[in-house]
Amino acid sequence: MSLRQELIEYSESVLNGDIVACVKHKWACRRFLYDLEREATKSFPFIFDEARAERFMDWMKLFKHRKGVLAGKNIDPHIIQKFNFGNIYGWVHVDTEYRRFKKAYWQVARKNAKSQSLGTVGSYESSAFGEPFAEVYCAATKKDQAKLVWDEIEGMIMANEDLKDKFKVAYGTITHLKSGSIIKALSKEDRKTGDGTSPSTFIIDEYHAHETAELYDIGDSGQGARAQPLLMVITTAGFELDYPCYRVEYHYVSQILDPDNPIENDEYFVMINELDEGDDIADENNWGKANPIICSYENGMNYLRSQFKVAQDVPEKMRNFMTKNMNIWIDQKQGGYMPLAKWNACARADVNVTGHDVYIGLDLSKRIDLTSSGFVFPVEWGFHVKQHSFIPEDMLRERQAKDKVPYQLWMDKGWLSVTPGAVVDYSFVEEWIEKTVEENGWNPILLCYDPWGATQFAQNMAAKGYTTVEIRQGTATLSEPTKEFRESVYQEKITHDGDELLSWTVGNAITEIDHNENIRLSKRKSRERIDPIAAVINAFVQARFAETNSGEGNISFISINDL
Repeated sequence: MSLRQELIEYSESVLNGDIVACVKHKWACRRFLYDLEREATKSFPFIFDEARAERFMDWMKLFKHRKGVLAGKNIDPHIIQKFNFGNIYGWVHVDTEYRRFKKAYWQVARKNAKSQSLGTVGSYESSAFGEPFAEVYCAATKKDQAKLVWDEIEGMIMANEDLKDKFKVAYGTITHLKSGSIIKALSKEDRKTGDGTSPSTFIIDEYHAHETAELYDIGDSGQGARAQPLLMVITTAGFELDYPCYRVEYHYVSQILDPDNPIENDEYFVMINELDEGDDIADENNWGKANPIICSYENGMNYLRSQFKVAQDVPEKMRNFMTKNMNIWIDQKQGGYMPLAKWNACARADVNVTGHDVYIGLDLSKRIDLTSSGFVFPVEWGFHVKQHSFIPEDMLRERQAKDKVPYQLWMDKGWLSVTPGAVVDYSFVEEWIEKTVEENGWNPILLCYDPWGATQFAQNMAAKGYTTVEIRQGTATLSEPTKEFRESVYQEKITHDGDELLSWTVGNAITEIDHNENIRLSKRKSRERIDPIAAVINAFVQARFAETNSGEGNISFISINDL
């Protein structure tokens, strides 16, 4: 059977359900069949060149498996590899014969031949089949990760008696002797980012771990001089939903596949293998959606079964199983305080707390950083919370560039204020709280503050008639309120206004746990800012003892001696 016919039959089997596949996998197959229908037309000037696609498959078959039960045996490309790389290398422009796809994105669970596939791409592109003097780069955030693909390429080439004499390996560079093409590893960790290069192929492994799009942008912008460049991204899902892989690329490529979405990009190949929303993770019949290769043989299924068993026995490992083995994006960092989905479900824009009792929490932080005030209002379903933060005017531009969040937009929406000068002016914060409390008719019950660095602030507010109480920052004080706040969010007994600054910090928050399973939010472990949610929890330490909105100054609170 020809490769073209094999891919057609495979696509039809996926679409009719004979092969287990997720929705986006089906969209990719539908896209392939649609492209075949319209090839070589005015609106679609590309043709599927089967010979070119077969040439890549033949190249892949030259190499041996390096790991697992098939180690030492020649690679026989799996049908998902045939589909993906048959598309990438088979489609060419009808006039120029240059490769159609300049970018490719494959998201698939771990242990599904990602490194093997990338290794084949890297060696192929640097061989006689690639451009003369091709530059192939394996890019990742960490040196070890970047070296994984480079090592795979080196291992595959050196294990082939017919090829190893055609390449030279020295000083971290693999060179194809006849064409002068090179293969190098790049990483931000060792400051090798590829600036000034002219990549013909730029391979990005595990893009989900990239905090910024810096390496992606370097690979993308550096290919302008190449006739048929390839930017190849292979990744699993991840935990950092504010990183560019999920926030930008995953959503964009999903739109490209979606037949009902008007966004099109005929030069971008996309394959996503993941569980669909609502799939039962315990149902083995669903596992093939994220694991097209592993689920095709018994040892692979046994591996997944063992991973799932451990995840069931140790709940902390379920997060990794869902993300790495089932390819599901999880909106919770390692040690994260709570999933953002839970928090976002509590947003209510119609809550009016004018005239309510309020518990005010403070997190003054450093004067050059974010200072936050939190407001907790007892309401009939539990509590409604707000925050307002402050940043020094002279630091706004620097903080926005470093934190990579839209502080200016949050100012426009009323969640953030700028204080004059280079440091936060605490008198400005005092005046803002006084004015806001008065304008809203709030009845301030307690002002709850971290005694470190806030004693003078508390004394000033006490002189203005506020009842103040110290909130010590150890787990003895914070553990139960922090757990209770999270539980109340899960039960939707906490509501908020949809404040994006507050939501950002909830997603940033990392907990630290002691040997007695006491917890608190950790500024040391949280890489991004958590000041607004810390201020809210400071207020919640006392507010949780209030049962209703009294309107008469309910000042019942736990004794400092109890803390």
